[in-house]
Amino acid sequence: MLSAMDWDDVRYFLALARLGSVRAAGASLDVSHSTVARRVEALEIRLAARLFARTRDGYALTDAGCKMLPSAERVEREMASLERTLAGQDERLAGPIRLTCCDDYVSEMMLQELTVLCGAYPDIELDITTDSRAFDLSKREADIAVRTLGVQQKAPEHLIGRKLVPVVCANYVAIEHAHRLDPELADSQPRWIGSAARKFMEMRIAKSSYSHVPLWGSFSSLGLMLQATREGLGIAALPCYVADRDPALRRLASPQLEHVADLWLLCHPDLRDNARFQAARESISQALRRRQSLFEGHAPL
Repeated sequence: MLSAMDWDDVRYFLALARLGSVRAAGASLDVSHSTVARRVEALEIRLAARLFARTRDGYALTDAGCKMLPSAERVEREMASLERTLAGQDERLAGPIRLTCCDDYVSEMMLQELTVLCGAYPDIELDITTDSRAFDLSKREADIAVRTLGVQQKAPEHLIGRKLVPVVCANYVAIEHAHRLDPELADSQPRWIGSAARKFMEMRIAKSSYSHVPLWGSFSSLGLMLQATREGLGIAALPCYVADRDPALRRLASPQLEHVADLWLLCHPDLRDNARFQAARESISQALRRRQSLFEGHAPL
């Protein structure tokens, strides 16, 4: 069955099998939904087998499609391994570097150092994505990842990991709204701003100096929490590397500095010796370690 297909056939088949929608599959492959539908239909005609059942909810694998799935995934793994092996032998300081980073604030620090690298080697091209989701480095969804891992966590065994800097949080209030939100003031009415990690917030508040202050709301991203704090919606526990750089915020009298996580630099072992990836990893390491005191909460502005 697979002998009748090329690699693109496998990619279109797998995208639709996993996502169940031609629009979602097209977006993941950076092509139009009509291209996905046309390629899958042509594949079914070529194989004389119906791979998908069209339903009101989308596309579902038929029995033939289910039988084909393991072989297609094996081809995907083999192609990804081949691509990594070839890329890992590239000694040129040229070509694309796909980076994924956990937030915009760390990306900004990385970019300052990577700009110097691109100035020295103009044939390097950066592709940076700020996203907290787990990119599959085995499939080369990214070449290098900067990720936040819990204090007790280690890098995944199938990846090479380098611990860079700690993530330390402290308690902050907007200077403009401190007169009504600072828990140390007699007539204030403070409240904690919540995040998506509500259980973590509840545990942290319970052992803080302001355990009597209620938790309010939920904000899904670090940027939203920062903005909510600036606007005076409440007090917040924020990473020092973000909040200490914001002139609109100040620490509370009991800042409760807490080491909550670490930033790690991750890559796949097959790409260890690629020249441009090596250079990028060193630039990123230097950029963050140069700001070690800011991450540790020792350098408030």
